[in-house]
Parts: sequence; structure tokens; C-alpha cells
Amino acid sequence: MADETGHWPRGPARMLKATIWSCQGLRAAWLHESSFRLEVVLLAILAPLALWLGETGVERALLLGCCLLVLAVELLNSAIEAVIERYGPEHHELAGRAKDMGSAAVFVTMINVLAVWGLILLPRVL
Repeated sequence: MADETGHWPRGPARMLKATIWSCQGLRAAWLHESSFRLEVVLLAILAPLALWLGETGVERALLLGCCLLVLAVELLNSAIEAVIERYGPEHHELAGRAKDMGSAAVFVTMINVLAVWGLILLPRVL
């Protein structure tokens, strides 16, 4: 129950509720977003490779972290799209711009994956 200022109590109960809400968000993304499912599959392939190919802890963290970042940005993009769809399917310039920017954010994080993996792994091959 919220206190007199409207804040929810902190502590283990609140952390548990936050974890449950986060899991619900992940489940919703998995069920309703094909892009998210594809990116999870790619993560399942790339994560073991990142741990195997990274020579140091920093390299492994960078290789894995940039892949996780794609999922996080995809979740945000999906949230933006869901809110826009909530208000109706009719075209609006600002809604289209918001959706395009969300998509662009996912694209930029994918370019980041290519850059990080390339900068770490290409010097070993060349």
C-alpha cells in the first residue's frame, strides 16, 4: 500500500513485484513481437560465442553486452509502437515519426553489434 506521499514501499516485496512486472513485459514481447523472438534466437547463438571468443572479461562483456542492448532497445521500440497503436491505426505524422525513430534506434544498436564484434575479432583474423 502506498504511503501518504503516494510512494510504494521499498524492499523485498516491491522488488518482487517489479520482477514480476518485468517478466510479464518479457513474456508479452515474446508472444507479440516477432522481431524480439528473432533477436532472442540470435542472442542464444551469439552469447556462447561471445563467452568463447572474448579473450578477457572486458571483451566478453562488450561482445555480450552489445547484444543484450539490442534486446533492451527492441523492448522500448515495441512499447512505443504499442502506445501509438492504442490511440488508433489512422496515420499521423508524429506517430509515424515516433515509430520510425524507435526502429532506427534498434538499427543503430545492431550496427553497434557489428562494430563491437568487428573491432574485437577482425584484428585477430587479419
